[in-house]
Amino acid sequence: MKRLNKIYQIFFNMGLNYVLFRVWFLLQKKTGLLIKRFPMKPPIINTITLLDWKKSIFFVKCKEELTFPKNRIKTLKNEAESILKGDYLFFSSKKFSLGVDYDWVSNPDNGFKYDISKHWSEINDYSSESGDIKYVWEKSRFSFLNTIIRYDYHFDEDQSEFVFNEIENWIDKNPINMGPNYVCSQEMTIRCFNWIFALNYYKNSKNLTNNRFLKIINTIYWHGDHIYKNINFSKIAVRNNHAITECLGIYTFGLLFPSFPNSKKWKRNGKKWFQNEISYQVYDDGTFLQFSMNYHRVLIQLYTWAIQINKLNDLPFSDDVYIKAKKSLSFLLSCMNENNGMLPNYGANDGALFFKLGVQEFRDYKPQLEALSLSMGLSWPYSSCEDKDWFGLETTSGITIAKDQGILNSFKNGGYYIINDSADSTLTFVRCGSHRDRPSQADNLHLDLWIDGNNILRDAGSYKYNTNENDLNYFFGSRSHNTVTLGKNDQMLKGGRFIWYYWTQSLNAELKEAKDEFIFNGQISAFRHIDKKAVHKRKVIKKKGIPFWEISDELNHNTNLPMKQYWHPSKIFFEQFEISAKTIDGSEVLPLIEEGYYSSLYGQKEPTMQLVFSTNESKLITTIKLKI
Repeated sequence: MKRLNKIYQIFFNMGLNYVLFRVWFLLQKKTGLLIKRFPMKPPIINTITLLDWKKSIFFVKCKEELTFPKNRIKTLKNEAESILKGDYLFFSSKKFSLGVDYDWVSNPDNGFKYDISKHWSEINDYSSESGDIKYVWEKSRFSFLNTIIRYDYHFDEDQSEFVFNEIENWIDKNPINMGPNYVCSQEMTIRCFNWIFALNYYKNSKNLTNNRFLKIINTIYWHGDHIYKNINFSKIAVRNNHAITECLGIYTFGLLFPSFPNSKKWKRNGKKWFQNEISYQVYDDGTFLQFSMNYHRVLIQLYTWAIQINKLNDLPFSDDVYIKAKKSLSFLLSCMNENNGMLPNYGANDGALFFKLGVQEFRDYKPQLEALSLSMGLSWPYSSCEDKDWFGLETTSGITIAKDQGILNSFKNGGYYIINDSADSTLTFVRCGSHRDRPSQADNLHLDLWIDGNNILRDAGSYKYNTNENDLNYFFGSRSHNTVTLGKNDQMLKGGRFIWYYWTQSLNAELKEAKDEFIFNGQISAFRHIDKKAVHKRKVIKKKGIPFWEISDELNHNTNLPMKQYWHPSKIFFEQFEISAKTIDGSEVLPLIEEGYYSSLYGQKEPTMQLVFSTNESKLITTIKLKI
């Protein structure tokens, strides 16, 4: 019966189309049809000469034409020099020494080496032995070229030979459609984007020979062919930022390389699919179906890429693309701390930053938000960053994107409620959402608190997507968020990999202003795998101009399990704040102090202290305030 219920949940949540495609895709793998569709030794495609390509136009100008101010920052020099000697910073969190002749298929995190002789469809990308495949994909994204190119420009140090040698080395060691670096079409798209970036910057370099150019262009073509043929995997089986990235990639290849076979089809369908994915994945209030701040930033960078290439070719997208882009900006700015550009570490965070074009910290969103703002003719009210210069953007005196409602910001489609109280420099962030699309973490009614840009009560983060079961259950589950559990049970029932059963749904939510306080009221249907009628209600009262919060949690259910309320305080919290809890009759509940974890960056975790208030009563009232 439990197995039947899970099957029903898959059909109910994901739809028949998803299930049928998954079965068909598995059948293609088992029968070898994918090997036939994606040949391992395809013919060489030479469709354009270097001389002809140099006449093309792209938003990244060649280095001889760039005129923005040069800034010889020591951190940039140090980072570039590390890369040049083979040391790479993965996910902005941990440095690995790969050397100058890396094989591109070894996992530096555990030493596992993938079999490059295997077709990509035969690669197991999610095994305990291989570890997290993202550690193999990371360098192969070629985002490190952004740092090398910036170093080249700012320090007048020609790095063209290094750049083209790295690209050639990858091509030689990764035969088309073979090995782990062809498993994910999104990774392939990012790789091509960064190669195109480099090709345009070094357009006039003596080290960009015709033979090298043809070798790179041939590989880009077969990347495009693979991505196009496999696009339904992302559009149906995954349907998140992967699909948006890949559709934009198909459109980009068709637009920038009109001599490619099938370029017209790629251009036409890529644009249509990109617009359709934006229309579906970005909700009407600008929130994003992945319920993740960092994945929303991925979308911001893709928006900017798309808008800029279309400007140069006078090929505007549908109005909906620009409307959703503007609303996305408004949403993310409402969640952003103005002094440091940081947002809550909410939702899945895999460390993605496709184009690292400045010196800002990874968690600072200002560079990417500024670039998108300027691409749409909107002014930017904060200090300017370098990203905009590489996208060919200049500051403007246009309209500034404003936060939707000033102090109170409600985004009902995505289920986000934010209080920006400038009187005491606090940001109060609550999630209370429904899920029509797949959730990645059991984190509904999570509460994030900030003061003066410091995250005093925080989301524990994501850590890794492929690690031991305990870490996966912790970081994906409810215990790593500032919400409640029913006994040891998460809000939803965990399935395999990125699957959850019994999705939580918002029943109602409201953010309002009273005379001396701001009030959030919300309730969700949760723990339905334990009790079909279970409901979690949360009320948050924020005093105006005073860092004082009262949180009331009520969990109605028909079990004998206790309600456990989890809090993840930062170090500064204990220095400045105090927290206490009581039941409805006024009885004090003492906190249990447990070991928890915090992951600010992907692949990084540190032990921390988490507080747990546990009660068999149905209601708990918690107060958070400054120490006297």
